[in-house]
Order: sequence, then structure tokens, then C-alpha cells
Amino acid sequence: MPSYRIGNFFVYAVINAFTPGPGNILAMNTVTNYGWRRGKPLFLGIFAGYYAVQFLCAVFVYGVSTFLPNVLNVIKYAGAAYILWLALHIAVSKPAETSQEHSASFLRGFLLQFVNIKIYLFGITALTGYVTDYSTSLWVLLLFEGIVATVGTAATLSWIGAGMLIQRIYRKHFRIINIVLALALLECVFSILTV
Repeated sequence: MPSYRIGNFFVYAVINAFTPGPGNILAMNTVTNYGWRRGKPLFLGIFAGYYAVQFLCAVFVYGVSTFLPNVLNVIKYAGAAYILWLALHIAVSKPAETSQEHSASFLRGFLLQFVNIKIYLFGITALTGYVTDYSTSLWVLLLFEGIVATVGTAATLSWIGAGMLIQRIYRKHFRIINIVLALALLECVFSILTV
């Protein structure tokens, strides 16, 4: 694969990973509500889910591409419904001291990634747009999806860091911030349903 193609792959991966998406927004909201320590299980779930989904994308591109449009269509609507629920949940949530809810679980973060259509499209587009013209070997596809997941994890860590930086501000203005985050998620739903 030519070096310019690898460079383009990385540019695509970085831009796509750092844009707002359900995982990034949930991670930032969780750290502002619960802090790093209490949010850590959710963050680890998001990271593990990211790698699992990218592994699935590599397998799909490798062997089941004829079934992919149907699978993506189902995931698209399930993902949109879950993200809509997440947006509503964030809009009405309160900081941890005023909320009895303890929902920063590994399973929640992990499962979010399985309905996060953005990372499916991200992974599949990365492979079909940059890699498959040069190789369709499962190991090559897995390698590139590992890179996608690693860049995505770094992006989510950046969103967590941003959440930690605004934690004090958040405690004072949580309602406005939650509404902005919920609106960002609604935009994610809109973009999923209009693809």
C-alpha cells in the first residue's frame, strides 16, 4: 500500500474518531457526573466494545459483505433508538451528588458500541475506502481495524479529559451542558436516519 494511502487512512481515522459520537459524548458526560474513578468501568466498556465492533467489521468486510447492508440497516435503527434514549437520559440527568443512579457500568459502555452505527460505518469505510484495494487478507483487515479502534480509544480519552476539565463548571451549569450534549446526540440520530 502506498504511503500516501496510509497517510490518508490516518487522517480519516483521526478526524472521524475525534468528532462527537455517542461513545465520546457518553464518556464526557459520565466523567463530569461521576469522575474518573466511578466512571472507569464504563470507559473500559467503551474501549473494549470499540475493539470488539472493529473486529466484527473486519470479519464482515472479509467474509459476509453480501449480508452487510441488511445487518447495517437493522443496527442503524436499533442504534438510533438507543442513542435517542441516551440523549433523553443525559438531558434529564443530574450530577452524581444529587442523583441516586449508578449507571457507569462496563456493560453499558460495552453494549453502547454495538449499537453505535458511527463506529460500524467508520470501520467499514476505513477498510473499503483505503485497504481492500490492496489487500483483503483477514489479518491485514484486523490490523487496520485495530488501528481504527486505537485511534478511537485515544479520541474517547480526549473527551474524558475535556470532561474532567469542565467538571467544576458542569456542577454549576449541568442542565445547560446536558441539554447541549443531548442535542449533539440528537444530531447523531438525525445523521444516522438520513444516511
